[in-house]
Amino acid sequence: MEQVEFFESSLFSADVEKTFQVHKKMIKEYLPEADVQHVGSTAIPNSLTKGDLDIQVRVTSEHFSKAVQILSSLYESNDGSVKTDCFRAFKNDLTNPPLGIQLTVIGSEYDFFWKFRDVLLLNEVYRIEYDDLKREFEGKDMDEYRNHKNIFFNKLMNTPEFKKL
Repeated sequence: MEQVEFFESSLFSADVEKTFQVHKKMIKEYLPEADVQHVGSTAIPNSLTKGDLDIQVRVTSEHFSKAVQILSSLYESNDGSVKTDCFRAFKNDLTNPPLGIQLTVIGSEYDFFWKFRDVLLLNEVYRIEYDDLKREFEGKDMDEYRNHKNIFFNKLMNTPEFKKL
């Protein structure tokens, strides 16, 4: 059983920003048309985080196949994630901090990572609720945490803030 552990995001902020800038620059060199965004808990000040960096790479449907090929040459495929015609996940566990990349087609059903970030930045109550959820699962099973996290994010999708984005 993989256990989940959380930390204050401020512990990682310098490394996260440096790693984000390095990978954003590299991705933009290969995919200049991509919208590269820092998402996930390390993008939200005062948040609890597992300590990894999440990047969303947003492309049009016309550029998706090319983006899959390029990102596959730069990063390891995250085989634990779904693969569709509008979403792929990649990772690099050797960076500091470890890196997760979500490639999405702009406007697709998977183009929500930046929206979750923005909703949590806009509404402190939601951020606190998300941190409380993390505290509840500290040291517990990662899969169980992920199930409850999905329920929380489904709830966020129905908020006025999410619907405005």
